Amino acid sequence: MRVRLALLLSLFAPAARADGGAISLDLVNHPVGWIALALFVLAYAAVIAEERIHIAKSKPVMLAGGIMWGLLAWWTIHAGGDAAPVHEAFKAMFLEYAEVFFFLVVAMTYVTAIGERGVFDALRDWLVQRRLGYRPLFWITGLLAFLTSPVLDNLTTALVMSAVVLAVGGDNRRFVTLACINLVVAANAGGAWSAFGDITTLMVWQAQKVQFTEFFAIFVPSLVNWLVPAAFMHFAVPQGHPHAPAQRSPIKIGGLGICVAFAATIAITVAGRQWLDMPAAWGMLTGLALLNLVATRIERRELRYAFANGIENPSRYSIFRIIANAEWDTLLFFYGVFACVGALAAIGYLELASHGLYGTLGHTGANTAIGLLSAVVDNIPIMFAVLKMNPPMDHGQWLLVTLTAGVGGSLLSIGSAAGVALMGASRGAYTFNAHLRWIVPIAVGYAASIACHLWLNARHFTP
Repeated sequence: MRVRLALLLSLFAPAARADGGAISLDLVNHPVGWIALALFVLAYAAVIAEERIHIAKSKPVMLAGGIMWGLLAWWTIHAGGDAAPVHEAFKAMFLEYAEVFFFLVVAMTYVTAIGERGVFDALRDWLVQRRLGYRPLFWITGLLAFLTSPVLDNLTTALVMSAVVLAVGGDNRRFVTLACINLVVAANAGGAWSAFGDITTLMVWQAQKVQFTEFFAIFVPSLVNWLVPAAFMHFAVPQGHPHAPAQRSPIKIGGLGICVAFAATIAITVAGRQWLDMPAAWGMLTGLALLNLVATRIERRELRYAFANGIENPSRYSIFRIIANAEWDTLLFFYGVFACVGALAAIGYLELASHGLYGTLGHTGANTAIGLLSAVVDNIPIMFAVLKMNPPMDHGQWLLVTLTAGVGGSLLSIGSAAGVALMGASRGAYTFNAHLRWIVPIAVGYAASIACHLWLNARHFTP
């Protein structure tokens, strides 16, 4: 029994010990590393099976991340050192997450506030009132998704435009299905050429791999990624005109003011990042102060209206109430992803993957494969892993992986947050199999966008 216990403890002995007692975290071939990797795989499997097991996606990854970092700290102490290296690695990871967290909280608050004021409903009703045919609506909704996704992010854009599609599509299931596929592709493509368009582009910008204006270099490849499959689908869209309802939704008090404040917030954030070298979270939190000022004016105007009309105990407009209703499961899911991937990086798995992937396939092949992988696995942990790998790539390759991670999720309906959201919002018209039927044109668009980038942005590549 003692021999077995000694053998078991020897498995958890330090993998390497440097002079002075410093502990190396190279645990790739160590049981601690294997346990951490197994925890990550199990947690992500639970995320994929979220709808079946009815457990919010944030819970398994947060639990796995917490256990992984605790395990690393325990191992360094057990090995005869202290947990200082693990402590510093966790602090660095948490700071990266904190910047993304506050950026997203403010962005979500703005989008929710704009929606609450009826701006998106007014846009939907305006389009419906144009009495356009199905095919023009197919292109207009796709173009709007492509152009608004860089500001609102691909998920919000897809949900907003899907409301338009469902409103005008009515009982025409074929139009709704094709329009939703088009929205997913357009929203993902639009989000790829802006620092605000997707979490992955935000992380690349935060890591200073690509500057804000340099994302515009992949505008044309992103446009190609959407136009190619849209051109194929155009001929399958039914002809005819939908019925337009007579009712229109008005924009509530302060709706346009919030839009102006949002535009100012984006300007402050970009200017602060580019010219003051301040993190994006600084600009967004400054913009949150602007939103609170607008909210105070809205509250006063609504109270005056309520008192003038004899309304007793009117509800007070509050931005903090909107913040409380933010998508906290998503925000905490991002923490779990950062924690898990950060722990795998500290262990050494990402360095191993970097050598294996980029050393075998080359930069272009590896970055193309990253996009294909993002169709199955969420692009956020993939991009965070690439940033942690930090392969020695030139500027053109960083633009390429930004493009492929952003648009690769369009290959499958489960490959992006926009696709997953529309499967729930489309009332059964947009499904995994419906999207899968168009995977060939979407894949052609994916390949065409890569070829377009390699040709059009050749100046960004090191000879």
